[in-house]
This record gives sequence, C-alpha cells and structure tokens, in this order.
Amino acid sequence: MDVADGKYHLGTQSGRFLVRTSRTGLGAKAGHDLVIEVTRWDGEAVVDTGDPAASSLTVQAEAGSLEVREGTGGVKPLTVSDRREIEKNIREKVLHTGEHPTIAFRSTRVDGAPESFRVEGDLTMVGVTRPVTLDCRFADGRVQGTATVTQSRWGIKPYSAFFGALKLSDDVEVRFDVGLAAAPSTS
Repeated sequence: MDVADGKYHLGTQSGRFLVRTSRTGLGAKAGHDLVIEVTRWDGEAVVDTGDPAASSLTVQAEAGSLEVREGTGGVKPLTVSDRREIEKNIREKVLHTGEHPTIAFRSTRVDGAPESFRVEGDLTMVGVTRPVTLDCRFADGRVQGTATVTQSRWGIKPYSAFFGALKLSDDVEVRFDVGLAAAPSTS
C-alpha cells in the first residue's frame, strides 16, 4: 500500500469528479449519454489504514461548476451550443444553483481494507440530505471510487424533453479519481 496515514487536502488540483448520465424513454435515440465534470470542488480526507473507522472524508462542490465533457449516442453529435444549453438546464432546472450553490458530502462511517473499502455518508444537494455509499479503493497513490445517486431521493425530477419522450435515467453514476501521492498534512 502506497498511501500514508494522515490528513490530505483534496481538490481539483489532485483529481477529478465525473457524473455519468444515461437516457431512457421512447426518444432515447435522440439524446446523449453524458459525462459531466465537477470543475470546482475541495475537501479533506483523514486516512488511518490501521483503523479505517478513524478515517473520514468531507467534500464541497460548487453546484454551478458542472461542465459537459462528453456526449455519446444520439442522432447527431453534441455541439458546443448543446453543451451550454445542458449546463444551463443543470444549473437552473435540475440543481437550482441560485438557491442551493453547494453540494456537500460528509462521511459517517468508513470500513474495509485499502484494496476495497466503503465510505458511508450524507450527501446534501438542492437543500436535501440523504445517505449515500461510496465504493472505493487505493491504487498507485490514488483513491478511486464510484457511487450511484438516485436523483428522486433528493427531490430532483430527472430532466426530460419532447413532452417526456426523452428522459434522463433517475440513477446517475459518480466516479472519482483523486491523487494522495503528496505528503499528508499533519495539522
């Protein structure tokens, strides 16, 4: 294992947070499966490999910092204009960033081993807090993981168009890959 115990500052300089959406409905062929990046976020991880329960994680992200990185599928390629319209819809119709500018995660429990561990915690977005579980692992000085977020659990109605014929799936996948290679802070 190549990650030292200690406290680590996390942020966009150390890794990436990606959100993957998929489409459903009769009009699914017209839409795109999206990869959206959270471009402004920071956090802190406390790592204790000998006692995982003593480990913790907090992360805060600017809800308005989500940017479309990729769109696959669909009857035509995703244009720059399409990306901007999607980002506007995310801010105004999905996450309501004017009222809820921050998305936050705070761990409540960590267990497992460096090769495979779970981080349970509370995710707050659009003013609603619900539990979520991250499935993680350490690899090559990095922590990698995934979580499934079911939008409706936070009161979010998945985006739809064409009178509901094209819809985003209620479940979105969050993936992260964050470097911890730098020496941990001890403060």
